[in-house]
Amino acid sequence: MDGVKHAGRPVYSYRLSIVHFWALSFMYMWVGTHHLHWTALPDWASTLGAAFSIMLLLPSWGGRINGIMTLSGAWDKLRTDPIMRFMIVALSFYGMSTFEGPLMSLKDVNALSHYTDWTVGHVHSGALGWVAMISFGSIYHMLPRLWNTQMYSVKLINIHFWLATVGVLLYIVAMWISGIMQGLMWRAFDDFGNLQYSFVESVAAMHPFYAMRAIGGLFFLTGMCVMAYNCYKTIRQGQAEASNVAVVAQAA
Repeated sequence: MDGVKHAGRPVYSYRLSIVHFWALSFMYMWVGTHHLHWTALPDWASTLGAAFSIMLLLPSWGGRINGIMTLSGAWDKLRTDPIMRFMIVALSFYGMSTFEGPLMSLKDVNALSHYTDWTVGHVHSGALGWVAMISFGSIYHMLPRLWNTQMYSVKLINIHFWLATVGVLLYIVAMWISGIMQGLMWRAFDDFGNLQYSFVESVAAMHPFYAMRAIGGLFFLTGMCVMAYNCYKTIRQGQAEASNVAVVAQAA
């Protein structure tokens, strides 16, 4: 809704948004078992979870397309408005993570990704790329309206945007590479049918990617500190302006 307000455009399709909401509400309760492939869970239950996960691709991407089409008339703002960039990037991550989820629910793919850092990367592409980025954009949109002022620094919003975007990308790319390497190393056998790598060797191979993840997380955390400072100064600015208005009104 904040994206709609910020873009100054109506929702592209209210009907599609209603279908999106109810489809997610109905289907999501069935998909949890896709995290339990190759465990003691009955095969029919994990198959049901995979089926509903694949079905979720339609409403998820329907919601993403609805969001993109809603903002499509305000593309010119991307050059000057960092809040709009937060929202567009968030929708992009939403589409990516909701495609990756059904892909990883397939049993053949899950045989490689299960218990690996690939799952960690997938979760954070949704949590940081979608949920956090759209939350940042929404907060930046609402805060000046709540305190009847302007954001303290648009430049700091731009800095936060790039720190957050680069941080998320470093984080999830590191986890994708690390996870796929883990899956391949854990299922590699030598000529005698023995495991080719020990678990310790697989952990040692992950060190560069864990360092890359730490750098990405540090970028993201730094961006949040920049946001906290910008929001604090904006609130103080709004309070000062309100006090000045009250003083002038009393003097009059």
